[in-house]
Amino acid sequence: MKTLKNIKYFITASTVLVLFSAAGYKLSRTETIYNQINSGVNAVELPAKINTAFKEGEILTYRMHYGAINAGVAVLEVKPKVLEVNNRKVYHIVANGYTKGAADWFYKVRDRYETYMDKDAMVPWLFVRRVDEGGFKFSQDYVFNHYTKKVDVGGGQKFDIPQGIQDMVSAFYSARSMDLSNAKPGDIFSISSFVDKEIWPLKIKFIGREEIKTDIGTYKCLKFRPVVQKGRVFKKEEDLNVWISDDKNHIPMRVQADIIIGSVKMDITSTQNLANPATSFVKN
Repeated sequence: MKTLKNIKYFITASTVLVLFSAAGYKLSRTETIYNQINSGVNAVELPAKINTAFKEGEILTYRMHYGAINAGVAVLEVKPKVLEVNNRKVYHIVANGYTKGAADWFYKVRDRYETYMDKDAMVPWLFVRRVDEGGFKFSQDYVFNHYTKKVDVGGGQKFDIPQGIQDMVSAFYSARSMDLSNAKPGDIFSISSFVDKEIWPLKIKFIGREEIKTDIGTYKCLKFRPVVQKGRVFKKEEDLNVWISDDKNHIPMRVQADIIIGSVKMDITSTQNLANPATSFVKN
């Protein structure tokens, strides 16, 4: 049972890095986003951020396994339709994570994360989280206003946020758009995200370049090591490593976590509608 719970921790973390209903809001999601954008009509324009790593319609699918056990699946999808909200373009991105096989029998997980992310500013307007893990369920709806620099978490609670703040899902896509062309081993990159009513400064260290073999072939990759909190799921910072494709797509190809009682991995199994040619591909 402890093994399966640790798989649950990994599924939850990975569907962020590394995954339903709109209950709790009287307005539709589009109306909610519109109100936030409309509040900044006379404000300074949001800084633009260039993204060439992904586009609408992209789908990434992963297999999560604990040793030889196929524990679950994660699917990250940028919906094909870009929303037009008060003259701003908005991506709708959905991450689903779920257990399968023996893991599903003993500890069923059905998690869904969504972000509505500004296409030009690359920041979230709305974050939706629906968690169902072993019978434990909870929901989060965070409404971001980047003009007033506030996030509304519901229940009358609002928090101050800095410019460029991300949510759990948008942080993943924002990181992919970073310029890594001149990255050197030891370089540290930072992204701030708002998680569970707190600002979380995520830092990732560039380790170097490696070739890894995956279900879809061998790829040249950039290896990163996120700085993680020691002493809980992970024993030390080196216990979590991420490999992303060494090309313009910056696709996470593998996440490997050495947890207290073993090793858990998330491996890419398929890609669809990539923004750029997969030039990091070496061989089948």
